[in-house]
Amino acid sequence: MIWFILIFAFLIIESITMNLVTIWFAFGSLCSFISTYFTDNIIIQFIVFIVFTTLSLIFTKPILDKYIKNNIMKTNIDMVIGKIGLVTQDITPLKNGRVSVLGKSFMASSDEEIKKGSNVEVLKIEGVKIIVKKKEN
Repeated sequence: MIWFILIFAFLIIESITMNLVTIWFAFGSLCSFISTYFTDNIIIQFIVFIVFTTLSLIFTKPILDKYIKNNIMKTNIDMVIGKIGLVTQDITPLKNGRVSVLGKSFMASSDEEIKKGSNVEVLKIEGVKIIVKKKEN
């Protein structure tokens, strides 16, 4: 009876969170509930719960993550990636500089030395700064 209650408890928690947090535990509980028809030994039932919960997590989570993570929304800052900017403050590998892109000023870093007035291409964003490389004219 406890496995039956746990199935519904995990499903209720899952329906509230909708983050695929407890669905694997619900599946493990279902398998343990089925195992009660074959054995009364609670240790075996618990082992069935652990094994099937772990197996379902290992085999389904990577597949689900691939489909669920597709809804990552880009922010406005992402539009500067690939754009050309103008260095307004010198950039060295050891010191961040500033770059103007699309009329906005950004802290910028690069693995090369880039002088003020040079054109750069925005490669990516790391935290609050953009990573740039010198753009050859």
